[in-house]
Amino acid sequence: MSKPIIEVENISKLYRIGANKERYLSLRDEVVKTAHRFSSGFAGIFSKNNEGTATSEQDFWALKDVSFNVQEGEAVGIIGRNGAGKSTVLKILSQITPPTKGKITMRGRVASLLEVGTGFHPELTGRENIYLNGTILGMSRNEVARKFDEIVAFAEVDKFLDTPVKRYSSGMYVRLAFGVAAHLEPEILVVDEVLAVGDAQFQKKCLGKMGEVANQGRTVLFVSHNMAAVKVLCRTGIVLNEGKMVFNGGIEQCVERYLGQRLIGGSIKSHIIRQHPSVNIETILVNNCEADVVDLSPGAKTLSVEIIGTILEPMVLEFEMRIADSQEMPLAFFSPGHEVGFPVSKPAGNFKIKYDIKIPRITQGLYFLNLFLTDPGKNGWVDAPNAVMLQCSGVATKSGTVIDYRNGAGFIFLESYNNI
Repeated sequence: MSKPIIEVENISKLYRIGANKERYLSLRDEVVKTAHRFSSGFAGIFSKNNEGTATSEQDFWALKDVSFNVQEGEAVGIIGRNGAGKSTVLKILSQITPPTKGKITMRGRVASLLEVGTGFHPELTGRENIYLNGTILGMSRNEVARKFDEIVAFAEVDKFLDTPVKRYSSGMYVRLAFGVAAHLEPEILVVDEVLAVGDAQFQKKCLGKMGEVANQGRTVLFVSHNMAAVKVLCRTGIVLNEGKMVFNGGIEQCVERYLGQRLIGGSIKSHIIRQHPSVNIETILVNNCEADVVDLSPGAKTLSVEIIGTILEPMVLEFEMRIADSQEMPLAFFSPGHEVGFPVSKPAGNFKIKYDIKIPRITQGLYFLNLFLTDPGKNGWVDAPNAVMLQCSGVATKSGTVIDYRNGAGFIFLESYNNI
């Protein structure tokens, strides 16, 4: 088996937060400062730990002992929360910043697409910026000339080629910048969240171009918060959390692991982000469980939801629930109908609402419940988005679209779902 095109061995990156707050020093200040260190002993000169060990409260490990290999032709997604270390990995691989510790071996030419439009000059025309930006990104003049027509066609700015880009709309600017970067021909392409720009049609075109690059046998490292895009483009992935690699494997498992990080270890109640001033929620239970992760057995047909709390004044309470898939696309909406006693009028004091909800037999994977308790008379609410993650082991299914009002349940399926 050939050697990996990228080998990352125990890389760590240490930043010192607030370390540059003191004023700029003159040469005389530095001489006095150095003399003072000598007078205090040699230890002061070597107070920094050359091995990268954190020495103060202001030291921050953006990455800590991350290791992975990438084979030639692989498309690898790097995912994680904001601040997990994703962009730091790409900057190190692109040689923008060195690691504090560790070793990286790259066996091929690297091109980085970390910020669309870097290197554009507002006073130059679109034509001039294509050549300028292409050169900055590592293309020769002949390469740019050979791909010029493709770049212009991709960006759809042919009518404005000889107009200064300062007069471009933001969409035109982004299309032209991505058009240049997307036509690079390196062995390794490093891409950071560039599909977050532009309209839906342009994002689709960008994703198609990235897929084309990957299908040509070139290696792609792709960072994005768009899980649908990651799953389409990549076959393997890496999950980072607080600077550490927590998973490395198939992209489906990576996405599930990443989505699960948002919930594991909390209570359903902790996900309430807005609350009616006269409503105090004490406990929310799903299937008699207060934790925000609930396992569903194969073939499960119902969910039991119980809300316990107090209200400070008489009011009408109405319950709503939505089910979304792992990409947070809505699948179903539930609102109890009048036939089962909702909405209900409650006096001031303690209250408990409990009901069983019929659900479709969903396939294996992760699903999210969004819970809402409303006071329609006063437009108040208790809002708990993504309050529960359902882990379903799944069964064999076929597709169908259903509107289900059985027993007044009011379960409206917004899109096709998997139904036995």
